[in-house]
Amino acid sequence: MTLPRSLYLHIPFCRHRCAYCDFNTYAGKEASIPAYVEALCREVAVVARSAPARLAVETIFFGGGTPSLLAPERLGRVLDVIRAETDLAEEAEVSLEANPGTVSRQGMQGLRRAGFNRISLGVQSSHAEELRQLERIHDFPDVIRAVAWARTAGFGNLNLDLIFGLPEQTLPRWQTTLQRAVDLQPEHLSLYALTIEHGTLFGHWLRRGLLPVPDADLAAEMYEWAGEYLESCGYRQYEISNWSRPGEECRHNLTYWHNLPYLGFGAGAHGSVADFRVANILRIQSYLERMEARAAEVLFPFSPAAVNRQHIAPRVAMQETMMLGLRLTREGVARSAFRQRFDREMSDEFSTEIAELTRLGLLEWADEDRLRLTVRGRLLGNQAFLRFVDG
Repeated sequence: MTLPRSLYLHIPFCRHRCAYCDFNTYAGKEASIPAYVEALCREVAVVARSAPARLAVETIFFGGGTPSLLAPERLGRVLDVIRAETDLAEEAEVSLEANPGTVSRQGMQGLRRAGFNRISLGVQSSHAEELRQLERIHDFPDVIRAVAWARTAGFGNLNLDLIFGLPEQTLPRWQTTLQRAVDLQPEHLSLYALTIEHGTLFGHWLRRGLLPVPDADLAAEMYEWAGEYLESCGYRQYEISNWSRPGEECRHNLTYWHNLPYLGFGAGAHGSVADFRVANILRIQSYLERMEARAAEVLFPFSPAAVNRQHIAPRVAMQETMMLGLRLTREGVARSAFRQRFDREMSDEFSTEIAELTRLGLLEWADEDRLRLTVRGRLLGNQAFLRFVDG
């Protein structure tokens, strides 16, 4: 068994649930934060102690929700438990997602003292009207202040999240947002095309005709322009939606794209370890109850909060390695790494899929070892990924 070196911790609290969001988040539940933090600490301790060997941790990611709603001292308490129960690498990447409307100068300093060294700010847009449409609780001046406070606190690794392809968004407005973001000199940028999910307010408005259908062709133009612009500014695209300064790639997310094992903690968190995909119970109160009534013995990698334990068959693991690895625009999937992991040849397992996608101009061999998406394939990535799904 390859033990995980990455931990994901889900913080499901928000001041307001945004209109486009389909994550496991809850507004108005702040009274449960103290109990939730203690339950999270218990889950980390129980699972870590059940591992066949002491875990060596290299990346930690607090996502949500809005992790920055929690006081730095509470987040630091969770990190202290991780330090006590695992071997946390001295150079570990420790990330926190933050809403620019929920941070302060003192809070940033507290996060840095607690041990966080990477902040990911949910900027989404630089335009007040677009932020209102998305139902965000911040404005762009909040972003400017948050970046300044983070730098003053000593954060040398910042990511800015942006969304493009919004209803009625124009190319010039998107260009302005991206230019303003680059002016803040982040080390990393994540650019996501808006997807309208069932069950969100955006989905409800779209079905009722209250929201125009986003223009997919215009979104593609926005994406292509962004890639050219960021390249000219010194950022390298290393994943379909992610750009960074050289050497500043998100190490935690590379765990996912390399299809390596990781543990997930918290309400609704997912993990993938030892040929199992694991999902925790969704609701906060149910999570608290399960962690309060935890079993005396836990079988690694499952926690008392786990409600879904899906075995990953070898064929599925190979397919997922292809789908996730092909998201890495420069690196792609290496024959040698595939062979070492599965004792199979990638070209034998997926000869038909590779030949068809190469013929369609969506895949290319970067060299004799690495298969990756073409520039055109980045725009049509889902069409390529679906070829590696049975049925």
